[in-house]
Amino acid sequence: MSNRENGFIIYDVNSGYLTERSRDALNHITMNKIFNPKPETWSAILKRPTQTIDDIEVTVKEIFKEVQKKGDEAVAKYTSLFDGVLFENIEVTPSEIGEAIATIPEELKTAIQLAKSNIEKFHSAQKTAKIEVETAEGVFCWQEKRPIQKIGLYIPGGTAPLFSTVLMLAVPANIAGCNEIVLCSPPDKTGKINPAILYTANLCGVTKILKVGGIQAIAGMTFGTKSIPKVYKIFGPGNQFVTVAKQLATQFGVAIDMPAGPSELLLVADDTAVPAFIASDLLSQAEHGIDSQVILVSTSKTLIDEVEAAIQTQLAVLPRKAIAEKAIANSKLIYVENDKTALELIDEYGPEHFIICTKDEDFYVNNIGNAGSVFIGNYTPESAGDYASGTNHTLPTNGYAKNYSGVNLDSFTKSMTFQKISEKGIQNIGKAIEIMAEAEGLQAHKNAVTLRLKDLKIEK
Repeated sequence: MSNRENGFIIYDVNSGYLTERSRDALNHITMNKIFNPKPETWSAILKRPTQTIDDIEVTVKEIFKEVQKKGDEAVAKYTSLFDGVLFENIEVTPSEIGEAIATIPEELKTAIQLAKSNIEKFHSAQKTAKIEVETAEGVFCWQEKRPIQKIGLYIPGGTAPLFSTVLMLAVPANIAGCNEIVLCSPPDKTGKINPAILYTANLCGVTKILKVGGIQAIAGMTFGTKSIPKVYKIFGPGNQFVTVAKQLATQFGVAIDMPAGPSELLLVADDTAVPAFIASDLLSQAEHGIDSQVILVSTSKTLIDEVEAAIQTQLAVLPRKAIAEKAIANSKLIYVENDKTALELIDEYGPEHFIICTKDEDFYVNNIGNAGSVFIGNYTPESAGDYASGTNHTLPTNGYAKNYSGVNLDSFTKSMTFQKISEKGIQNIGKAIEIMAEAEGLQAHKNAVTLRLKDLKIEK
């Protein structure tokens, strides 16, 4: 360990990289600075602050089993246990929706409507026409998108009621043509759902709103109860219990939007970036939850120092300071010598949100391979995508950006293929089918073609 004027250096002999922790930060929160990490250490450096799910799985499976067996009775039991309220009817009534609409300030309504309009524009543009091709003479093939008929939306409540997620899920579901859109959200201690959630759900055409959250909500949509419709696919974020419940739902024939974990953001920046802007973006994700993770990768040591100072200043006045502090403790400020190394490290991480604030932004835009959603330039905050730019904020986390897309219009549809073969068509491809079927030892497959070819010969 060697002293510095404003901080001290730690050399980790096991990982082989230098970290610096500011003395000022130690009085508040610890910022983890890492300098020129070797590629063999990246996996350890970029490790997410995930928690074990062994104990959670036991709880989730018990509740699923009880909801499957007892339906609404089990849902009511766990709503009373976890949320402290008991209902005779968990469905939100028209009068409750009317009351909620009346309480929403006009300014917020206007903002929600603007966001809805932009989200509709972006997702409507994702519609694709029927694809038709004649693969051989007389062999016609085409593909069409059809909506998933029954959709379930899970919207967290609590200290951060995510009415914006209602927009991100219900708007494309409607554009896709989904017949049934069921929304579940946990009630507060008075037995109500946040008015902004109800207003947005009503605005976006949700067909049924239910005052139920947590594991019991996911189980209810998985199996169906007297009050909760069974759905074909479940969307939406949640805590670790909801996340595990969604994964368990897939074992019972229900699809989910994607594997999910705590929110995360990675930002790459150089000396052309504005430190205060960067700090605000990092904190915007840190305030989501104590297990959120934010990372700054930079080719400028000076910028890293300036961002660290700006984080301390902005954090001090945040209402959700206690949450953000714990998330920042999982943060990383990583210095690398050039853009090429930075890009390789970022692709290894595969961030949910990726912000680019560099002079050569095209290098990152054109070459990034793994990211959920990309934000470019000093005036493109991540919160724009969270709310009103038009892109979807339901994105893959925990490295799943390497193989999953964020929610989009296609998430609410499935592709169906069609084919029609004429007499000429079966004659053109029939012999190839017979040969291939026989080679695989599937005689009935061959016979299905042989009979038709013989019939055509007889007719002639």
